[in-house]
Amino acid sequence: MNERPYQKLIVWKEAHSLCLQVYAITKSFPSDEKFALTKQMQRASYSVPMNIAEGNAKHSKKDHAHFLEIANGSLDELHYQCILAHDLGYLATDSLEKINDSIQRVGFLLHKLRSSLL
Repeated sequence: MNERPYQKLIVWKEAHSLCLQVYAITKSFPSDEKFALTKQMQRASYSVPMNIAEGNAKHSKKDHAHFLEIANGSLDELHYQCILAHDLGYLATDSLEKINDSIQRVGFLLHKLRSSLL
């Protein structure tokens, strides 16, 4: 399969890795959270690389930046969901710290890419 242009972006690679981390950690969440917090965290996590990919396909810088802004919103949503999962006892402190590091890195990269477009 041919590599798409967005797949060359470091921010997309990091966001994809974050998404995979979220899917891995949510596997151990209680079954009664399957259609609640688990799905919400998964949706927020895949929204980030999906919006990076979609924004990269846009021809105007304004449209591209708009999708990066949506990705950033999903990233903040995921950040809170991780805090909630930790406070509910579903996510260990070391796992929270690891995923928070990834969230911070993706946020930094999103900010830099978006700034380069404006």
